Amino acid sequence: MKTELKRKLEQRIEGLFKDSIAVKSKALEIMPQSIADAIGLMYEALCAGKKILACGNGGSAADAQHFAAELVGRFERERKELPAIALTTDTSIITAIGNDYSFDVIFSKQVRALGQPGDILLGISTSGNSGNIIEAINAAHEKGMLIIALTGKDGGKIGQLLKADDVNLCVPADRTARIQETHLLLLHCLCDGVDHLILD
Repeated sequence: MKTELKRKLEQRIEGLFKDSIAVKSKALEIMPQSIADAIGLMYEALCAGKKILACGNGGSAADAQHFAAELVGRFERERKELPAIALTTDTSIITAIGNDYSFDVIFSKQVRALGQPGDILLGISTSGNSGNIIEAINAAHEKGMLIIALTGKDGGKIGQLLKADDVNLCVPADRTARIQETHLLLLHCLCDGVDHLILD
């Protein structure tokens, strides 16, 4: 690789790091209280024998699965298994519902089948406008579940759907990549906080 091209790439990489750090710094200023509220909801639900259902699309689907794995397995310390299900993993259910009904209801039908009053739905949407997450939130409210939403930008339609007892963790950024990077940090904060309340 030519030296000039390599230097331009290095500068571009430095810019991405700085952008990511800036978003996280802004989130640090405005989000800790909401994150603590979300941790409290999860802790209380899990202590009451309830479960967490998680869903998202694309990279957010991977985040939902990552989160469920941390709860069912472990995060950083050994503890009892915690009930969490990623609604993004059963390809037979997803493709059957998508084919027979609509992609918009691939999560809501699972919420209606699996959700119980007092359970939590963790809905992840960088735009806040994902149709199937909106349908899942509506189904969760019908079931008497609480919602923790991970969004970005202005929170989108999801931010407007949430009720007083729900929590919207809205990342103060517009670029999808920066929102997703911060969502991962938020998920690790949730895992760490739940573990802290259970173990300490």
